[in-house]
Amino acid sequence: MAKPQEKVSFVERLKQIGQVFTFTARQDKWFVPLIIAAVLIPVALTVVAALLLGWIWIPIGVMVALLAALIVLNLRSNTAMMNAAEGQPGAAASIVENMRGDWRVRPAASSTTQFDMVHVVIGRPGVILLGEGQPQRVRNLMGQEKRRLSKVIGNAPMYDYVIGRGEGELSIRKLRTTVMKLPRNLTGKDVNALDKRLGALMARPQMPKGAIPKNMRPGGKGMRQQRPR
Repeated sequence: MAKPQEKVSFVERLKQIGQVFTFTARQDKWFVPLIIAAVLIPVALTVVAALLLGWIWIPIGVMVALLAALIVLNLRSNTAMMNAAEGQPGAAASIVENMRGDWRVRPAASSTTQFDMVHVVIGRPGVILLGEGQPQRVRNLMGQEKRRLSKVIGNAPMYDYVIGRGEGELSIRKLRTTVMKLPRNLTGKDVNALDKRLGALMARPQMPKGAIPKNMRPGGKGMRQQRPR
């Protein structure tokens, strides 16, 4: 089930905006100049309008300046986050988790020891598989995940995307837009039922595919202790 959205206080909201502002300023050298321009230009126009037409234009100018600053913050922060997320394991799952709407995300539902992973997303479009890692290994992993999920999803549509920059891959910058444009094939009731079926299937843990790291292998002594006498 989707987690109910918690109400955020005004003070917490201001802290979040401050964190986004700081992060964006570190990532984007043009952000601060653009913010300054977005505020100063409406203020300058407001002063001229107030001198010529009356002081009633001051509140309007303040609102326009705030709106312009928020637009610049939204656009540049999204770009900065995409730049920072590109190439980071798990970034695709994080982006979908923070999108508007009811998205049930299971990060790294299937993975390998080489950090290839397939995230499973359940939403109104159906089931969406997002693969990250080395393309060939990810496609093999995704094929296994498709066969596993096909046993329980019934007639629900299934979409799959390999995240990357290569041919036939989906850029992480276009992930949000691509997923939001998918048709709404299921009702909210269908999503809940599908989520329960997949939850039962995925409750059984899977071992990562690939060679077992040396630090996870049992030692010879441990193996000898497990042998029946």
